[in-house]
Amino acid sequence: MVDAQLPRVQRACPAGSGVLPMKLRAALCVVLVGPLLAACPRQELAVEAPRPVLVHPVGDVSLTAGAVYTGEIRARHESELAFRVSGKLVERRVDVGAAVRPGQVLARLDPADAGLGAEAARAQLVAARTEHAFAKAEVERYRDLVGRNFVSRSVLDGKEAAFNAAAARVAQATAQAQIAAHQAEYTNLVASQAGVITEVMAEAGQVLRETTPVFKLARDGEREVLIAVPESRIVALREAGPMEVRLPSLPEIRHEGRVREVAPSADPATRTYAVRVRILQPAPEIRLGMTANVILPDPVAAAGAVRVPSRAVFEHQGRSAVWVLKAEGELVRSELRLVRIGQYREDGVWIRDGLKAGERIAAAGVNKIVAGQTLRPRPEPGVVPAGARTGGGQ
Repeated sequence: MVDAQLPRVQRACPAGSGVLPMKLRAALCVVLVGPLLAACPRQELAVEAPRPVLVHPVGDVSLTAGAVYTGEIRARHESELAFRVSGKLVERRVDVGAAVRPGQVLARLDPADAGLGAEAARAQLVAARTEHAFAKAEVERYRDLVGRNFVSRSVLDGKEAAFNAAAARVAQATAQAQIAAHQAEYTNLVASQAGVITEVMAEAGQVLRETTPVFKLARDGEREVLIAVPESRIVALREAGPMEVRLPSLPEIRHEGRVREVAPSADPATRTYAVRVRILQPAPEIRLGMTANVILPDPVAAAGAVRVPSRAVFEHQGRSAVWVLKAEGELVRSELRLVRIGQYREDGVWIRDGLKAGERIAAAGVNKIVAGQTLRPRPEPGVVPAGARTGGGQ
């Protein structure tokens, strides 16, 4: 625009004056370009707030494991409770999860038939005792008659035999009366041990045969983890010493466990062996049915390794890498760190070289982070803090 005005200015200037056109050019730049700049809207530079990042502290999780098996918390002793007589279930007093005490009535059968049987047995006992009393009196009377030679000895022998038979019938009737009384008592299903009802298998109104399971009772006391182990690991599991038991729902608690029982045969469907791992000093927070991980110790395989979430590891120029987060006040700055992978596992990745316990790394969104980026740290949910509690709630 300035150059378009120059011909008009040059015609107005006398020949031989070389200074004035330069000044006029500068003046024209101010006059013509200035309003254009003033007319342009002012654009302010927006400052982007630091992005949040999930932080995973390296070394918070124990890495002395060669294999992890997931199982379920079970009671050391489990038993099925059933009536010892047949009948119609008329009342069920407990539900799943109920804590029961020894001697507590859990369910009742219709007592009518059993009560009538007990009454009949008692009546038979009364009749037998009456016959026994009559036979006894007869024996005493005939003994007196034999002493006076009024009757022969053979008649007395017959009376004594009848007396002995009456005594035997009294004993038989007594036993039958006791059995009938027990049968009447068996219409009440009573808890023999303290524990928790884990399963209900019958409802009121159902006609049950004797020994038909009604409840499953998990006794109080020892707790175990039931896991399924492939046959290739059975030998190592039998020879293993103390192992670690972790519960995802209670990540701050660690327990020590030992193999108590290995099934003698494999499951025909899964071809795995059922193994029970006893928990030493279980914490009171443990509940039946919780999911638990049994970590098989393997110090040789895990020597010097740390475990990180699998989503924290990514590939950089053909090598594995993680983002190490360096603290800068309340924020962190990302730093690329190449690492050497030891093992990929279902619970994470073992890092053999490149990371040390105590460092912090990005646990998610690693493909969107760049080197030197300032980020706002956020703790990773469910990560075990340092100084985690051990078994027994200590």
